Amino acid sequence: MTSARLHARTHLALFATAMMWGLNVTAVKLLTHDVDVMLVASVRTVLAALALTALVMFDPASPPRWTLRLAVFGVAGALLMVYANQGLFAAAMLRTSATNAALIMALAPFISAFLESLLFHKPLGGRQLGGIAIALAGVAVVVLMARGASWTEISSGDLLMLCAVCAFAAGGATVQRLSRCASPMVITWFVHVVGAVLLMFHALAATPNAVASILSLNGWQWTLMLYSGVMATALGAVAWGRGIAALGVGRTANYLSWVPIFGVGFGALLLGEPLNWWHALGLAAVLAGSVLAARAAGQDTCSSLGVCT
Repeated sequence: MTSARLHARTHLALFATAMMWGLNVTAVKLLTHDVDVMLVASVRTVLAALALTALVMFDPASPPRWTLRLAVFGVAGALLMVYANQGLFAAAMLRTSATNAALIMALAPFISAFLESLLFHKPLGGRQLGGIAIALAGVAVVVLMARGASWTEISSGDLLMLCAVCAFAAGGATVQRLSRCASPMVITWFVHVVGAVLLMFHALAATPNAVASILSLNGWQWTLMLYSGVMATALGAVAWGRGIAALGVGRTANYLSWVPIFGVGFGALLLGEPLNWWHALGLAAVLAGSVLAARAAGQDTCSSLGVCT
């Protein structure tokens, strides 16, 4: 497969992942009406880990040589990208509004690009920053112009959400450092298995009657859990890991700008939330900004920093 075709398939997979994650917002919102937030996070992550275990068995890449340094970076990625991100996200959603959360999540491309520049000595150009800013403006238009939306004062929930976004971005940078040591599939599997174990222990310890609550889930809730865990989390994580390996965490993170857009769209389609012409304007801004940032970032891929040794 040529490099151009590989990059095209990577971009298409990342766009599909953003769409799945946007739909996942609606799925998780429906689940958290009746199920504890921490249980939702842990069960869908465990389902993702099981799906990734099945997928990694068919991965043609050779297994990595698990040196101590490689294992340390893998565990760090799990702590940041899965355990800390999910835990902080759950805590934040109890304390802040959906409007604030969506806008803070849209800061992820800025944070990821900054971390990539800092850790991998990859300079940020004005066009790349401008593209990210345009995409963020599009997200802001969609979220703030929704009926009943408002930007409230800074709260503990807002700060927790910002920490969740930073944890996800830092975990992505860690995965990028591992991408020359093992296949993206193996890295994604390891990170999610470790993260799932940590989340499940946390949920069992912190949630009263956790096992009984899981066993009492009905068929519709399990359907949502399976979509969220297998499709959005597992398959989305595979596409995301391959995107980081091929494009770098900065360019890959540009697709996070699409998640709130798809979240609003699926909310309108499935939950009956209203749409207006501001949504079309925001969609155009996200499209223009994402394309500009991706082109300005160039075709560089990530480099190894000696993690394997």
